[in-house]
Amino acid sequence: MIVSKEFLVNFERKGSLKEVFPKVEEIIDMVKRDGDDALINLTERFDGVKLRYIEVPSEEIDDAYDRVDDELVDALEAAKENISNFHYITMVDRDIRLDFDYMVLGKKYTPVESAGIYIPGGRASYPSTALMGGLPAKIAGVKRLIACTPPDDSGGINPLTLVACDIVGFDRVYAVGGAQAIAAMAYGTETIKRVEKIAGPGNIYVTAAKLLVQRDVAIDMPAGPSEILVIADESANLEFVSLDIAAQLEHDPSSIAILLTDSREFAEKVEKRVSELIESKNLYTCILKIEEAIELSNLLAPEHLSLVFKNADNWIDKIENAGSVFIGDYSPVAAGDYASGTNHILPTSGYARMYSGLSVETFLKHITYQKIEKNGLRKIGDSILRLAEAEGLKLHKKSVEERLK
Repeated sequence: MIVSKEFLVNFERKGSLKEVFPKVEEIIDMVKRDGDDALINLTERFDGVKLRYIEVPSEEIDDAYDRVDDELVDALEAAKENISNFHYITMVDRDIRLDFDYMVLGKKYTPVESAGIYIPGGRASYPSTALMGGLPAKIAGVKRLIACTPPDDSGGINPLTLVACDIVGFDRVYAVGGAQAIAAMAYGTETIKRVEKIAGPGNIYVTAAKLLVQRDVAIDMPAGPSEILVIADESANLEFVSLDIAAQLEHDPSSIAILLTDSREFAEKVEKRVSELIESKNLYTCILKIEEAIELSNLLAPEHLSLVFKNADNWIDKIENAGSVFIGDYSPVAAGDYASGTNHILPTSGYARMYSGLSVETFLKHITYQKIEKNGLRKIGDSILRLAEAEGLKLHKKSVEERLK
């Protein structure tokens, strides 16, 4: 569908979230009240599945290796290596210490004590998300790491997902999905112990639940449903662009795709090809010059941004808001989804204007510290006294005056 720039500017991607908030509130309240019973009943109601267990037994994780081809295990290990290498870089020289004017000021980073990763399921299995969410948490040093993922029709978990969880080193894996899984990680049940931070992508109900529980627990970002924005000119490979768009639309019926191009003919060809690849009404195209397209992209702040036009490399410094950027014909979004090393858990619905994609930093908090010598306090003492007096905080002032006597 070719639309105007104004249509895209006013396109309300968060609207559907508002519609599900009341229902998700009810689910959260049920889990807080009924614990494990709520997880069992809600899973049967929404997924039509009778749970065989809430926590996946360790022997089932061991048996999963026998049910997965060795080549797939090797693929997970290769992806793990690239993801780990990329995320380890951000841990180098993180803590800082400044020594000046008889004062030592510092900042040290510590991991959150516990974290829960949501691994989507239902329409498809996402072992890659186990790697993307779990590995940065392990690198950060999270002491207790759990995963929640929806059960299959038999009440169990996809064996490839279990292998991925084992490769990461999750402490516990639970066969629970949807908003109820987010509530369980946020507030705890008889089986699931609450965590300090929840991360991971999901459908609209999962995203709504994360936004609601962040009053009581930290979250990474609103992440899902998936979206892609492509900026292309006639030099772009039509088939590559069409496949990247269709690939993101296959995630979820609520997923959207936007194509910004300076060629109406190219836009029409992409629309036709995408319709052949997947049945979806969520592709919007707009005819714009590249400069205008970059400006609009920064306003929309897409989850995935694909730049496939002449000299696209020269425009990366102009990108201000995006989850992850893919430059050129041979940088498919699927590379970032699986094995290039960057993370595929990214902010959606315009939240890239204020959130970053998942990384080691997601699971770290920093503590500042200071050690001030007598001469150092003398240097800043007058400023402290004047400001404390101006604010009317007499004991603040006195706590410094006594030291300066």
